[in-house]
Amino acid sequence: MFKDYKKMRELMVKTQLIPRGIKDEKVLNAMRKVPRHIFVPENRKDEAYEDGPLPIGYGQTISQPYMVAKMTELLEPDINKKVLEIGTGCGYQTAILAELFKEVYTIERIPELTEIAKENLKKLGYKNIHFKIGDGTVGWKEFAPYDAIIVTAGAPKVPESLKKQLSENGGILVIPVGDRFTQSLLKIKRKGNYYDTENLFFCAFVPLIGEEGWK
Repeated sequence: MFKDYKKMRELMVKTQLIPRGIKDEKVLNAMRKVPRHIFVPENRKDEAYEDGPLPIGYGQTISQPYMVAKMTELLEPDINKKVLEIGTGCGYQTAILAELFKEVYTIERIPELTEIAKENLKKLGYKNIHFKIGDGTVGWKEFAPYDAIIVTAGAPKVPESLKKQLSENGGILVIPVGDRFTQSLLKIKRKGNYYDTENLFFCAFVPLIGEEGWK
């Protein structure tokens, strides 16, 4: 049966994002545009636009649409800036970022997921995404500093490497920090050597594994 995915995306924006306070028109348009259903496993396509996360294999998930939109909005996206994403997953959040930033650098520790993400993103023709397989908790020093860094897994503490790789002129890090089951979403803004931290709300992400994360 034919599914009108465009209509489903519009409904997702109208019922899940706008009522919960997502205001950035650029973010809303990216959520309207990117076909979330191509990023989920074949047997979950009908659930792609529902209000919740979905499993994507390898013990990982694609985040709830609201969480993707909220975290993206907190980064204060700008088409002239560059962003580092920790946890490529299936590539959905990566695609949203690619719509809103000049360059996207993304790290995933599971090689199979990187390949899946590359295939998914290739279908959409993005040319501004750079992939790396490795430990995201130590960042990607080679291309630092970043105007924004987004971490899509829960950390026991804020990795020092990521803080250091933020632009000194207002670089923003959005990261869930807490235990393995519940975290607080933090927005950290760097001004020189000062880091202003805003504690937003509780959330639940898969654990951030790595040298400066969970073992």
